[in-house]
Amino acid sequence: MIVDIVKVFLPAVLSFVIGMIITPFLSNYLYKHELWKKKSVTVAVDGSEAPISQKLHNDEAKKTPRMGGIIIWASTALSILLLWGISQVFGTDLFAKLGFLSRNQTWIPLFTLVFGGFVGLVDDYLETKGGGDYKAGGLSLTKRLAIVILIGLLAGSWFYFKLGVSHLGLPAGHSIPLGVFFIPFFAIVMVALYSSGVIDGLDGLSGGIFAIIFTAYAGIAFYQQQINLAAFCLAIVGGILAFLWFNIPPARFYMSETGTMALTITLAIVAFITDYLGSGYGVLVLPVIAFPLVITVASNIIQVVSKKFRGKKVFLVAPIHHHFQALGWPSYKVVMRYWVIGIIFALLGVVLALVG
Repeated sequence: MIVDIVKVFLPAVLSFVIGMIITPFLSNYLYKHELWKKKSVTVAVDGSEAPISQKLHNDEAKKTPRMGGIIIWASTALSILLLWGISQVFGTDLFAKLGFLSRNQTWIPLFTLVFGGFVGLVDDYLETKGGGDYKAGGLSLTKRLAIVILIGLLAGSWFYFKLGVSHLGLPAGHSIPLGVFFIPFFAIVMVALYSSGVIDGLDGLSGGIFAIIFTAYAGIAFYQQQINLAAFCLAIVGGILAFLWFNIPPARFYMSETGTMALTITLAIVAFITDYLGSGYGVLVLPVIAFPLVITVASNIIQVVSKKFRGKKVFLVAPIHHHFQALGWPSYKVVMRYWVIGIIFALLGVVLALVG
């Protein structure tokens, strides 16, 4: 038990330390090459004018670099590889057990994290340099969604064909058989989570929320004796905390697409590993644990539908965290209250996951 606890918590510390070490180099590079958005948001999701969003973001004046999410997935990957290398070089039982890079629990989420981070990095770079194929720069939403859907279908196929998973876990040992429809369902969940990346809109908001969510899933994985997966989740948390150290207002840089894409699609993988494979129901409790992400996406959908069918808005501006900001709330108050709500719902989700 003690070895397992060390194995789970050490990666978080190591990722944090690595993140703190690499941040000055990354930050200097981002500022030197002026890798920030040159234009504020001018249109909403439905294509209409977005003057409030433009005023709130004011990217032209801020000149705050993007790509801060590199810290998260890079420090996570480096800590995993470092501990794996130590476990291979030193043959004692203690060091051998520290490595948590395993085929059945961490290979797929690690690949997803790094690949998603790389795709997001391409989008961020094109957006800051004015390239890409739409007015704001970067990869088009269609292309990004296509990539996420493809990853979801491939991951779902791996679960279905290689791991023999075709059910969703339910409490009391029950399950829902989906058969081959498990694969598109996997992709749908991944796309839904990816769409929640719009929560990256205020200093410290996305980092705090994702840290809470991955901590909750680390607890679930540990309870399920998926020790390697628990260590992986906390390695991500360590990287997020290093990022958050510099993202607390005033932000040194933003997480942006390279961070949100990496984290959201990896979260989908983690949720499914803690589901039927872990004799649990990690997907069922996902909307509870990730409630701040749910309300963020829901507010966007409500706003678009209301404007289309009612001809008027429900919120001053969507997502909902910007609505509160537009009402006059200081950004730090919005962020802190999101954190509080995130912690409460994460605890509730963990309780629901453990009592069944």
